[in-house]
Amino acid sequence: MYFIDVQGTLISDEDKSPIVGSREFIDKLNEENIPYMVITNNTKKASQDFLSYLNTIGFDFSVQKYLDPLMLLESRVPKEAVAAYGAEEFLLTLQKMGYKLDYVNPKTVLIAIKEDFSADEYAQMIDFLLSGAKLVGMHETSIYAKNNKRYPGVGAVLKMLEFATSSSYEVVGKPSQAFYSEALQRLKKQNPNTRFSDITIISDDVKGDLGGAKELGMQTIFVTSGKYKNAKEIVPFLDKKLKPDFIYKNMQDILIRHKVEK
Repeated sequence: MYFIDVQGTLISDEDKSPIVGSREFIDKLNEENIPYMVITNNTKKASQDFLSYLNTIGFDFSVQKYLDPLMLLESRVPKEAVAAYGAEEFLLTLQKMGYKLDYVNPKTVLIAIKEDFSADEYAQMIDFLLSGAKLVGMHETSIYAKNNKRYPGVGAVLKMLEFATSSSYEVVGKPSQAFYSEALQRLKKQNPNTRFSDITIISDDVKGDLGGAKELGMQTIFVTSGKYKNAKEIVPFLDKKLKPDFIYKNMQDILIRHKVEK
């Protein structure tokens, strides 16, 4: 049984096209009736819009096998007085969900991905947190890859703000236990007896997604088709207990070299 990441794993960070072997991997799971959940840290597009996009480029799965942080946000963050930071699409999506953005006296500072955070934005976040606002990340990715450049991910920004203000933070999406637990509950609709130890998670975020999953007892597969050019960039520097169980080039490599089974 599988949890499967999207950006950098199923689709390219560069142009959002399917990565070699990714559609075939999903097809194989469908054909062999192997339970799985596609779990993404998408925050730019509304959940149904992003799922529809994945369907249009050839990924054959329904909303029952899909989960992103926006689907859990309303149960984790109140809609009033939110200072949100991220791409313009994210801010618009929040407003469509009924969130009231407040950059004067917010109760929550909500961080999503953006490649061009400014020093003034960081200064504003710090002021709000020192004034008592709660810090929440949409996810905790280590690196954000776009246009052949790699930027600090939401996790890196959260760590910086935590250090700067001594504020603790919560995470809505991966790799929070709450997110993985929700994904597990949904996977149990396919196989009621599933436990974390039965699940193999596949992702290009070895420090974020896979580290948190490994702490919960999942088996981990790191693919180098996304954030990292090769495993040598990151794996040797990880804590031994958080290193991935398997490393493959991409989903096609998994199909060729890994035993895919329930």
